[in-house]
Amino acid sequence: MKYLLSSVAAVALSSSLATAQDTAAVPNPDNLERLSNFQTTGKTDFTYVEQTGAYADGIRKNLERITMPPGFKIELYAVVPDARHMAVGTQGIVTFVGTRKEQVWAVTDRNKDRVADEVKNFAPSLAMTIPNGVCMSPDGFLYIVEQNRVLQFPAAEFFYESPDVAAFAVVKQGELIPPERESFNHTARVCDIGPDGKLYISLGQPLNVAAPEDLEANAAAGIGGIIRMNTDGTGREVVATGVRNSVGQDFDPTTGDLWFTDNQVDGMGDDIPPGELNHLSTVGEAFGHPWYGGGDIRTVEYKDETPPDNLTFPVVEMAAHAADLGMMFYTGNMFPAEYKNAIFSAQHGSWNRTVPVGARVMVTTVAEDGTATTKPFAEGWIDENGEYLGRPVDVAQLRDGSLLVSDDLAGAIYRISYSQ
Repeated sequence: MKYLLSSVAAVALSSSLATAQDTAAVPNPDNLERLSNFQTTGKTDFTYVEQTGAYADGIRKNLERITMPPGFKIELYAVVPDARHMAVGTQGIVTFVGTRKEQVWAVTDRNKDRVADEVKNFAPSLAMTIPNGVCMSPDGFLYIVEQNRVLQFPAAEFFYESPDVAAFAVVKQGELIPPERESFNHTARVCDIGPDGKLYISLGQPLNVAAPEDLEANAAAGIGGIIRMNTDGTGREVVATGVRNSVGQDFDPTTGDLWFTDNQVDGMGDDIPPGELNHLSTVGEAFGHPWYGGGDIRTVEYKDETPPDNLTFPVVEMAAHAADLGMMFYTGNMFPAEYKNAIFSAQHGSWNRTVPVGARVMVTTVAEDGTATTKPFAEGWIDENGEYLGRPVDVAQLRDGSLLVSDDLAGAIYRISYSQ
């Protein structure tokens, strides 16, 4: 889908980025060793993203279409190319934004007017591959999960002002998954620090439906599941299996349990199978793939196979092919009380459905008995022609209780606030 923004503005943005990148030194993969030893790399400049002008104005125009409950307002927070998953800094100084390309962006609101003043690339001397997964520890360590590596950046909110940052490999290149299992598909990892202080990482399996001959090797590596490890990379274990491709997770602030979204099987029709919002309460639970395509819908490939016993089915079945990605529990104080501890999640939107669906932010409330109710919270990124104006990816909470929404189509982050 093309942008519904001024083509002149789009060209201007591309030109400004290209100019900055042309003058920048090519990242050197050996720079990680230098940064781990607190040595300079010779990198002196950043790529900066223009925050004003026709391109930003075009995004603001599209936001006029977005509908939300009364009292809520959505505004452009930052222009961030290819914006995917977000990690708000522990000190509230900077928000780190991953992409499915080669950049992680640092987004700063210096004057605290709730609009970003500066967007620049983070750790520009490092070469990264699909650095989609970003997460922060309570003590200010940033983790970046790439296609096949995990990096750690202590005091990231302090060092980010310089091109050289303290950086360490938690999992070395080629050791997150076996190199022969690397794929361009389903490798946008996400991560989170659990209440146990461990690093949780999702590992999507690369196929539409996992092949029988791959199941044993996948299970051993945690592919098609969720793994956890100590923050130094030791103690790795698989905590969930039967997960086709999870690209969103968070921990319940009241119970400490892990919840996650899961994208389900394509090619079964417009209306099946459903997307999933899942609840992991016990380490080792299995969530149905590849015997089930989503919910209780059996896959064609495994319809004659007997599924394993004691599978865990989703708490919420989402619209088929809406592509549920980032999610978070709301713990702020800005929104009305009914949203406290509710789950906000981003639907990226269908890529192959006859009539597009998704491209919205959902809200899910969970009752004491474990039942859940889900409804749209912010929508309108699909126009009357079925064309995407934006594709939400992730949600994150600022310290003031407002909600950030990333969009990798428009290349933007939005801020949703509430006032009576």
